[in-house]
Amino acid sequence: MDILEELKELGVDIEDGLNRFMKNEGLYKRMLAKLPSNIEKLEILPFIEAGDNQTALSNAHTLKGVTGNLSLTPLFKAYTDIVALFRADKPEEAKALLLETIPVQDKIVACINANNS
Repeated sequence: MDILEELKELGVDIEDGLNRFMKNEGLYKRMLAKLPSNIEKLEILPFIEAGDNQTALSNAHTLKGVTGNLSLTPLFKAYTDIVALFRADKPEEAKALLLETIPVQDKIVACINANNS
């Protein structure tokens, strides 16, 4: 199965993503390939656990943008809510939502990694 079909099954809005990249499938796939390293660099959970909510918020906000630009709908929606919770000074609720989001994120990352190896 093609990566785009697999991602679509995981809730990614492929049509919107391709539209954002002027229907250039190759470019879209290259940008998707960068996601795993971005997620790794922008970890959130360690900062929450260390009480550094400002860095956690900053990383969540960046991931919100990255996932939105790629139309990774489940992740974009989750990071939008996580950012809102941090801004409302609700870091424990943000952490709970992040913990719910990580398995979905892991599936999307695994799909991207499997198709780029």
